[in-house]
Order: sequence, then C-alpha cells, then structure tokens
Amino acid sequence: MATYFVTGATGFLGRGLVERLIARPDCDRVHALVRPESMAKFEARGWPASVVAVPGDITEPGLGLGPGALPGPVDHVVHLAAVYDLTAPAEANHAANVTGTANVLAFAAANRAGLLHHVSSIAVAGDHRGRFAESDFDLGQRHHSPYHGTKFAAERLVREQDDVAFRVYRPAAVVGDSRTGEMDKVDGPYYFLPALARLARLPRALPLVLPDLGRTNVVPVDYVVDALAHLMHLDAPSGATYHLAEQGGQPVREVYNALAAVVGAPRIAATLPVRLPPVRSVPEPAAAVLAELGVPAQVVAHLDIPTEFETGATQVALAGSGVELPPFAEYAEPLVRYWERHLDPDRAWVRADSLRGRRVVVTGASSGIGEATALAAAAEGATVLLVARRAEELDRVRAAVEAGGGAAEVHPCDLTDGDAVAALVKELGVVDVLVNNAGRSIRRSVHLSVDRLHDYERTMALNYFGPLRLTLGLLPGMRARGFGRVVNVTTMGLQSDTPRFAAYLASKGALEAFGRAAGRELLADGVSVTSVRMPLVRTPMIGATKFYSALPAASPRSAARMVLRAMRGGGDVVQRPEGLAMEVLRVLVPDTARRALNLAYRLSPESAPEARRRAESPFAVLASTVLRPLWRGLR
Repeated sequence: MATYFVTGATGFLGRGLVERLIARPDCDRVHALVRPESMAKFEARGWPASVVAVPGDITEPGLGLGPGALPGPVDHVVHLAAVYDLTAPAEANHAANVTGTANVLAFAAANRAGLLHHVSSIAVAGDHRGRFAESDFDLGQRHHSPYHGTKFAAERLVREQDDVAFRVYRPAAVVGDSRTGEMDKVDGPYYFLPALARLARLPRALPLVLPDLGRTNVVPVDYVVDALAHLMHLDAPSGATYHLAEQGGQPVREVYNALAAVVGAPRIAATLPVRLPPVRSVPEPAAAVLAELGVPAQVVAHLDIPTEFETGATQVALAGSGVELPPFAEYAEPLVRYWERHLDPDRAWVRADSLRGRRVVVTGASSGIGEATALAAAAEGATVLLVARRAEELDRVRAAVEAGGGAAEVHPCDLTDGDAVAALVKELGVVDVLVNNAGRSIRRSVHLSVDRLHDYERTMALNYFGPLRLTLGLLPGMRARGFGRVVNVTTMGLQSDTPRFAAYLASKGALEAFGRAAGRELLADGVSVTSVRMPLVRTPMIGATKFYSALPAASPRSAARMVLRAMRGGGDVVQRPEGLAMEVLRVLVPDTARRALNLAYRLSPESAPEARRRAESPFAVLASTVLRPLWRGLR
C-alpha cells in the first residue's frame, strides 16, 4: 500500500490529483500539507478519512511541522505548491518557488521518502528559441519574469541534489477541465476573453487579417492530473522528466479562432508574413489601458512562446494509459461557458436590463409600494429579499410571491437600529439591487412643529440614516462584483416644495442628494444610484390623513412599475411628467410658483387635531396671498 505527502493539495491541480490518488486501490493514505488559512478549503472538499490534513507551510523550515506530524516515512512526496502568477512580486515568487522547494527537499530527505515528484513548468525554458526536449534544462536561456526565473531555480535545486530520487513534470499553461470547463481563476487566455466577447458585436463573417501572433501552449487541468497520476507510478529512473504540453505548441491564431467560434466573434482569416517583435516591457499609458481591459501588462510579454516543446518521451510513457491530450478546439466551448458563468468580471452586466436571477432587496416590503414592487420583481425572475419590521406581514408577502411561482426571503429588521442593520447586511450576502423604499411621512406645518424636533429626527432616522446605513453596508459587495443598483424611493414633493411636509421632504432631499453625489463617484465602479420621485400613492401611509381621500392618487402597482424602471437601469431619476412640469415652473416663474403654493397651503386644512383653527374665508385668503407681497413691495 502506498502513502503520499502532497503540498498544494487545496490548489487547482492538487485537488484533482488527490482525487485520482485516493481512487487507486493501492492508496493507503494521503497526507496533505495545508496552511492554516487554507484549512477551510480543505474541509470543504469532504475527502474521506484516508486524506489527512497536516498543518504547515512550505516557506517555513521543516515545513513548519511539529515532531510526530507524520506516523512514518512516505512513499511519494508530491510537490505542487508554488506561486503560479506572472503578476506576483519577486519576493513572493522566491519564497514559495525557491525557498519552498528547498524546504520540501530537506523534508523528503529527512523522512526517507521513496520518491520526490517535482511539478515544475515549461516556464523553465525561458526565452529559448527552437526545440526543447524533456531531457533539456539549462541551454543558456534567459528568464524575463520572477515567475519564470524562480521555476528554473527551483528545478535546478531538485536536479543538483542526490539525497532523494526524483521525477520532474513540466505542465504548459493550465486551463479549465476539458469536459466541464471548471477553472479556479482568470489566467493565460482567460484574460483576453472579455475582449473576444465584445468582438462578438461585429459581424461573425467579417474576416480578420492580422500579423503572425506567434505560438502558445495550453493544456486542460484534467489532462495534467490524469497524466501525473499515471506517470508518477511508472518504473522510471531518477531524473525522468515529462512535458505535459502540446507537441511544438499551438499557433495563437488557432487558439483565437477556436474561442471566437464559441462566442460568435470574427475569425482570423489570414495571417500576414510579419511576426510581431518580442515585448519585454509595456509603456505605462498602454499598461493602464490594458489594466482597464483586465489584461495585466506582464502577460503580454509572454503571449508568444518562442519555444517548441518536445513531448515524444512523455507520449511513450503514457501509451496504453488512455490519457490523451485533446485538441484545443474540442474543449474551447466548455472553457468559455464556464468562464461566462463564473469568471467573467462583467458577468453581472450580461442582460443588465433583466431582473431574472438578480437578488433584490426591498425595504418596507410589508405593504404598499414595497409589497407591490416585491411581487412585480419576483414575477420577472428576481429573488426578492423582503425587509421590514413586522415578520408576520413579511411572511404574508413571501407566501404571495411563492404562490405566483417566485422566490423570496424574509429578513425582519428595524432600519433605525444601527446594530440590526449591520446584522442584516451579513444576512443578505451578495445583492444586485437595493430598493430603499421604507419611509415615514409627517404632514404638519413648520409653525406647529417648533416644539416637535423629534418629528424631524424620526423622519431622518428612517428616511435617510436607515437607507444610508444599508447602502453603505452593501456597497463594498457591489463594487467588488462591478455591478449594483441602488434605487431610492423619494417624492415628487421635492419638485414642488409641497407645504406641510418640511420634515418629510428634508429627509428625502438628503437621500436624493446623497444618491446624486454617490452616483457620480460610483459610475466607473459599475454601481448606479437612481431616485424614483413618487406622486401621491394610495398606501397605508397616507390613510391617517382624511384630506388625501379626496385627492387623485396612483396605485401601488403603478408605483411599482416606476421602481422597476429604475431597477433595470433608469438613469439618475425616474419621474412623472407632472413632476417635471412643476420643476420647470419653479425655475421659469419662481415667484408665481411660490405664491400659488402658499395659497394652496392656506386653503387646505391642517391634519393634526390640535391645530384646528378658525376657518378663514377663501376670499380673504386669496386677497391676502396676492396683496400682501405687493403691498410690502411698495415700501
């Protein structure tokens, strides 16, 4: 029975290799070196008891292992842990790739390992031009990145020692699984997929004619781990080396055309007999443009690989195993589809005007505009996260959503409680759209509020500070995803300066002003902030004021349609024509607009019982409203 000690077991290659090892009938135990910060990843794999986590770190002497960490010698030490990142700083590359390898070699010798399997890289070939056999190593090549240089230095350490027998495996650039497309990060050709996806806007039949883009070399992860699992158990001499790569490499043109066929972009129809010169450094302006497009400048220098890797000895060793490298064109589609679903940095913007699949938070969702908005968003395929104080009312709305075939979650919360909002943010998780709808309205004249400062404090607490806390809490997640929409339900009253609503309008005005400024800041981050200026809507909030019963009011369903416009990307403001007309009048004839509103204020009744006053004749009100300003103007 065989025992294994694997570094990098929680990495992309390591996970696949451990799966292959424990599937072997002669596997007794796999000891996986796991850094403390990666222990959660190890536990999430759900591996059987034959896979044992060994806390440690390759950058520490003795791998950071305490005495008795292993029950005895191991048959195979598999060294996978390394920095596989062209953009990583030199210090990180050296610590993991060189110091780490030296520590693994010392560990393997001290534990009398039967065989060390060192997973290197074709990067050791550096800038060597021409053929590079499995038996080749130092041909005088130069290395133009810390990654390439440290992979060469690490392999040299392995080759120059004779304390433990070893084998070397040099994978090409590893991409996703050839069947499922699964990949753990954006790397190599993945950096260029966003540009390809945008080229798909051009006619597919448009023929591209480009200079010779050179050659690359990519292999799918399942080929690499299958080959490793087979090759490491063969009877071979110490120092045997295998190239897990495409024989000679792949023309960049072929790789591009295979990916273009999947996304529907124009194909390269012809190549000019001109090869682009090698790129050793990228000017800062160009690097800034590339970074904005998601392409690290360090990658450009290594797009064209001048080396043609021989794989003849490797193919002989794999003969009869069933492990074969498929042509790139055969697995390009799974790679692209997985990238589209999981790795595309702008995947949230695909069908950006659709709510299907979005996670939408609606505050004040227990009734009125919030309830109608939740039902409408769920009907369009969103998962609605219902927020309000009353849990039983939210349960009723959720039942209505689910009865219509939608999905909803209930999150009771008092938005005026800072601690409760902080807990709510953690509960909600990833959110696409936030609708700040919960609000409080108070209708009372300013002169009747001189001893009621708490009216202003209450409206600010719920109408401004509540949504502000929630927005600030969810904003980091939106920015990290490069997509988010914040919808603030305000009021048409901000366009007319409606009398008796000073407390309410001040709070909604603060929210709208915050949204305008924040929206300017967050534009390039992919986060928009939209205000929905509601007209009078017939909801429970206006029920306490009998005066409103005689006025025309919109239905919650029509109000919800305005909110949905904002959720789909409604710009800065979603408003009604009559609101815009009032705003225009306020600008064009400010004095007339101000006097008209004062007249309306004086003719309409107070709503507070304690404010009942002697009724004035409408004629007296009209006369005083018109004549007093004129009379005073004559002074």
